[in-house]
Amino acid sequence: MGAVLGDVLGFAAAVAISPLPIIAIILILATPRGRLNGVLFALGWILGLSALGAVMLAIASPAGASAHGHPATWVGALKLALGVVLVLFGARLWHRRPRDPSQAQLPKWMGAIDRLTPVKVLGLGLALAALNAKNAPLTIAASAAIGSAGLPIGQQIASLAIFVVIATLGLLVPLGVFLLGGERAKTTLGHWKDWAAQHNVAVMAVLFFVLGLKLLGDGIGILTP
Repeated sequence: MGAVLGDVLGFAAAVAISPLPIIAIILILATPRGRLNGVLFALGWILGLSALGAVMLAIASPAGASAHGHPATWVGALKLALGVVLVLFGARLWHRRPRDPSQAQLPKWMGAIDRLTPVKVLGLGLALAALNAKNAPLTIAASAAIGSAGLPIGQQIASLAIFVVIATLGLLVPLGVFLLGGERAKTTLGHWKDWAAQHNVAVMAVLFFVLGLKLLGDGIGILTP
């Protein structure tokens, strides 16, 4: 299990460093129902990651993700495909990044955050976790790594739970600052939001590219033992 955790913690950290969800929860916390909606957003995020990871584990176990202590061929092919996708996304984002970070623009949907109902905030957190172009491949890759290790079901669930907790730290930290930081929290979170907004595309591009290369290496290693 320790070897598996060493493999998936990098994926979890990359999911946690997601500028757009961090900006989203900071904007949500600034709304009149910020305390409730912030918790619901984080809960939706946890549910999204857990559901996607659980589905992948359910697929991996019957499909024979592990063969004689070595990841199955299809796991290598999956990692190779995910690696190609992430590298291409990273190159595309880097090419399209704003040359002047101060000119970076946030997605239009963020302008409607203050009008979202609690149910929609929960759904937004779930969608950003499970359907995000970066988070979904990384969660799938992490779950494939867990499923291909040949662990007992209890250890698989525990490994996935640890992945989800680490991957949620990017939201839990701003939420904790808001709940415990008093008046100074607004200023601190405002600075974080501004930095994340300016460097969102560059950070995402680098993460895509680096993790894509890692997945490519993992896939090649499995396919060419």
